[in-house]
Amino acid sequence: MSKKKKILLLSDDMRTHSGIATMSKEIVLNTVHKYDWVQLGAAVKHPEVGKHFDASDSIAEESGVQDAIVKIIPFNGYGNQAKLRDLIITEQPDAILHFTDPRFWGWLYDMEDEVRRYLPIMYLNVWDSLPDPEWNHTVYSSCDLLMGISKQTYGINKRVLDKFGENYKDWQIKYVPHGVSKKFRPIQSDSDEFTKVTELKDKMGISDKKFVVLWNNRNLRRKNPGDVILAYKELCDGLTKEEANDCVLLLHTALVDPKGMNLPEVIKHICPDYDVVFTHSHFSTDELNLLYNLSDVTINMASNEGFGLVTCESMAAGTPIIVNVTGGMQDQCGFTVNGKFLTADDYIELGSLHNRKTLPENLSWGRWVKPVWPSNRSLLGSPQTPYIFDDRCKFEDVGKALRQWYDMDNETRIQCGLDGSEFASSEESGMSAKNMGNRLIEAMDGTFANWSPKK
Repeated sequence: MSKKKKILLLSDDMRTHSGIATMSKEIVLNTVHKYDWVQLGAAVKHPEVGKHFDASDSIAEESGVQDAIVKIIPFNGYGNQAKLRDLIITEQPDAILHFTDPRFWGWLYDMEDEVRRYLPIMYLNVWDSLPDPEWNHTVYSSCDLLMGISKQTYGINKRVLDKFGENYKDWQIKYVPHGVSKKFRPIQSDSDEFTKVTELKDKMGISDKKFVVLWNNRNLRRKNPGDVILAYKELCDGLTKEEANDCVLLLHTALVDPKGMNLPEVIKHICPDYDVVFTHSHFSTDELNLLYNLSDVTINMASNEGFGLVTCESMAAGTPIIVNVTGGMQDQCGFTVNGKFLTADDYIELGSLHNRKTLPENLSWGRWVKPVWPSNRSLLGSPQTPYIFDDRCKFEDVGKALRQWYDMDNETRIQCGLDGSEFASSEESGMSAKNMGNRLIEAMDGTFANWSPKK
């Protein structure tokens, strides 16, 4: 019988394809040697509600941990109080780890005094932008451990709890960035595997293209797909006709989304003279790695982005990136001041680097990235989220960054990408799945060692 502690994970069903689901699986894969897991696997109108799945064998095969114990309980949504009470009784977990937007967990925070008499509540949390979400102080104080996915979030957690006089200890707030799968890696052009890259280019009809720009995101308003198309047009407008014909923009997304745009119509009327290709299908992790490897640069222009998993995957695969300096994408830039790497603790005072007018002197960044700063920060809000900055960068600035990557000789650009891959896998960045698992274990073990039941 297993003597490992059991964690109840509340998040997207790890068998699905959302970013939350992807990271949930990586969390389990990289900590299952230390903990047993049971997941209340969320989905909208989950087709398998009422069933229980033993994923132990598949996780054991993928992780190499022979005594892996993992159970998935499908559910519509993230749960409710009755379901949680039932799971605490039937599964007897040693802790709860929940993961995604705090707006989904009001029911959990409303019963935190009940739950925390028996087991700690741990929260892998993120917040996209400033100003500090002070209304979240009740959320943060309802948890025994806060793990900030970005340095910005880590700073927010500390400042908000400090402002409201919460008596927290250092072990209760940690920086735990997302860690991408080891399957995202560079594929050398002289390796046998590179034939798969060539085959994928042939399949997409872009084998003759010399400069490939990739955008891999959901077709949503905050991801700004229209601006991505304009930035690509900006690049091509500055080239000769022959040079522009050697370029292509790959859109790995839905053609039309009710929360986004009708992209074929945008391309038809806004960018009719240059090549834009849709991938048209879901890609496995291995296929996504091929997609990154056949690309010369990956763009993320999102105006709100908690972490930016896509550009981190691209970086790990050795493909250079262009990012809007907002949210967790700042962490991927490898920012330094006077040669010193900016840490999570530095962000307690810095807050964010999204305001180009207040940047530290002697700020620099890694060779693998062209950061683009927001030109407009607009304060938006809703009844549930009273205020948050929408950090929008100019498509013209992204077009200039694309031109910088275009003008670089191929050998140098490849080396810049390889530098990014090395940074992504380093302990300093913490952005490999293995490093994420180690940081999670350290934070969670610290909680088990220090936690005491709430009276």
